[in-house]
Amino acid sequence: MCNLYSITRNRDAIIQLFKVPRNRAAAFEPLPAVFPGNAAPVIRQAANGGRELAILSWGFVLPQAGKAAKRVTNARGDRTLASRFWQPSFEARRCLVPVTAFAEPKGQRPAVWHWFGLDDERTPFAFAGIWRPWSGRLKPGIEPVALDVFAILTTDPNAVVAPIHPTRMPEMLFGAEAYDTWLTGSLEQALALARPYSADGMRVVAKGDKQDIGVG
Repeated sequence: MCNLYSITRNRDAIIQLFKVPRNRAAAFEPLPAVFPGNAAPVIRQAANGGRELAILSWGFVLPQAGKAAKRVTNARGDRTLASRFWQPSFEARRCLVPVTAFAEPKGQRPAVWHWFGLDDERTPFAFAGIWRPWSGRLKPGIEPVALDVFAILTTDPNAVVAPIHPTRMPEMLFGAEAYDTWLTGSLEQALALARPYSADGMRVVAKGDKQDIGVG
């Protein structure tokens, strides 16, 4: 399960890579660490067509009676269509989540955090994501809020990720064709992208204590 990633490229680099019109791109600063509940940029189809860069909150909201809502950040890509929680968003609201690296821990007390990326230059790529609007109370006793929230899809780990996290890894997309297919392709075409990213095309780009988040 991925609950920490970075996007260290600026707005101009992201709108160029994902072909977003400048007048449809929200402002944001590079983020060395994105955690559940944080606001981060995503690329999605605008209501009137074309792409937009919007700032959404990471984690679908799962209310829990009498306590704070749970933020669900990851969805299994092979089960989204079988889940009433995920299915509507997969069918109608897919998005791209820009990333330069993501982190997974290994061991305990202290854990060693391994950052994964395409290369040592932290070339940007995207997580396959889905989004939805949500409104309600995130905690008992506070005012209701209205949010657009997103989650990322996961798949089986490849040979680079498996030694650190042996069960799942994010669905990684790279290249114009993959981006187009995820945003506008059919369900069958989108499902075909639910596979591990090639181990030959990525690596561990840094590792260390979780507090040293700037390395990501």
